[in-house]
Amino acid sequence: MNLQNPDFKPMETKKIAVVGTGYVGLVAGSCLAQLGHCVTCVDIDGGRVKMLQNGGIPIYEPGLAEIVAEAVTAGRLGFTTSLSDAVKDSDAVFIAVGTPPRKTDGEADLSFVFESAQEIAKVIKPGGVIITKSTVPVSTGDMIERIVRKHRPDVQISVASNPEFLREGSAVEDFLEPDRVVIGCNDENAEAVLSAVYAPIEAKGHPVVRTKRRTAELIKYSCNAFLALKITFINEMADLCEAVDADVADIALGMGLDRRISPHFLHAGPGYGGSCFPKDTLALVRTAQEYGVSLRLVEETVAANASRKRRMAKKVSRVLHGHVEDKKIAIFGLTFKADTDDVRDSPAMPVIELLQRRGAIVHAYDPEGIEQAKKILRDVVYHNDPYQCADGADAVVFMTDWDVLKHLDLAKLARVMRNRVMIDLRRMFPPEEAAKFGFTVETVGRTGMEPQPISAFDANWLVSDITIKTGPVKNDALAILYDS
Repeated sequence: MNLQNPDFKPMETKKIAVVGTGYVGLVAGSCLAQLGHCVTCVDIDGGRVKMLQNGGIPIYEPGLAEIVAEAVTAGRLGFTTSLSDAVKDSDAVFIAVGTPPRKTDGEADLSFVFESAQEIAKVIKPGGVIITKSTVPVSTGDMIERIVRKHRPDVQISVASNPEFLREGSAVEDFLEPDRVVIGCNDENAEAVLSAVYAPIEAKGHPVVRTKRRTAELIKYSCNAFLALKITFINEMADLCEAVDADVADIALGMGLDRRISPHFLHAGPGYGGSCFPKDTLALVRTAQEYGVSLRLVEETVAANASRKRRMAKKVSRVLHGHVEDKKIAIFGLTFKADTDDVRDSPAMPVIELLQRRGAIVHAYDPEGIEQAKKILRDVVYHNDPYQCADGADAVVFMTDWDVLKHLDLAKLARVMRNRVMIDLRRMFPPEEAAKFGFTVETVGRTGMEPQPISAFDANWLVSDITIKTGPVKNDALAILYDS
């Protein structure tokens, strides 16, 4: 009892089931348990469930392992393969299964969602709420509602939408300290249950947007499409900057300081990827076409991002004077962004494939994404050390802005490479700085740099390894080392 506040109301703990222990489901389930609810996560993958029960984490996400362990120890989080056991006594059931694009037309494949809804409908208790956490097209909630009525026509069961806005690499913070929570409900029961679920977050001052179910479904797609468009815009401005000798970083700064625009997602690079933007922009276009509406900006965004990745491969080839056959190319970064092991639609994938088609020998380094990349890319030599990856390379290509790559020793990198060519597609290093170590630098959104004359100090760094192995190097040997 709170004696100091007579209006104090204790948190209403809910029993929750989360169907799916992938990226969204595991983060949502563990964070809901962190808020104090009793959560059971269910998955048909017995191996994954066993891993979780034994304290393992099947995905890489900063901070996730800690809150999973804490919630399990507190008895608020459990894992099972039995959907019936997880759902039958739950107040709320979140569907967090995959909705990959269909190979035939690019629309979201909702088969997993509907299969889950059918099984949930059979066992959920009266008054329970089924919530779509998966990213689904508008009207999906209506179809789930029809499934529920078919199996339980005489029972009141609500269907709601609660889209996720999780960024890989900061998903835990995004869930517990969100910009907003969106609740889409068509009845008071669903709104009451979801309001109780998110009461601890709303109590901290985070906005909760309450709207109709279809509107909530569309908010998610609208957000992702707009952010994808913003990335595509700054990438196209980067191309213009390269043509007119301007700097896109300064343009992004000048734009981002305008509070109406903000600096977020104004970072020029090799294009967007991941599990959301490529899939969701395409799904939104397909939905609009189904309803007879043209979304020309989104359509152009999809096309421009696809061509962007081809353009990056051509940039690598151009720096090497069009000859990549039998050249060793070191790729630094395989994931679509830092702080994740997700390589889905990563720009690195098509760039590597295009280079391989032209005969390049590709070596690759990534702190977390190698095992996932091995499932997609063949004939790539993988390394756990960036310098080993670049040893004897004709060029190094920065594809992902990992912190460990931002702190590379450029002098050491220069020493191990056969030809000091850097294609920095994430603008990790000032070209002038890299050029001091003898690198020819190609980047995005500004003109590149030719190698600069090496000072005596830098020369000592560049030849230090050779001095140890072979004895002092004469000054006239520096030209050979520099031009090799």
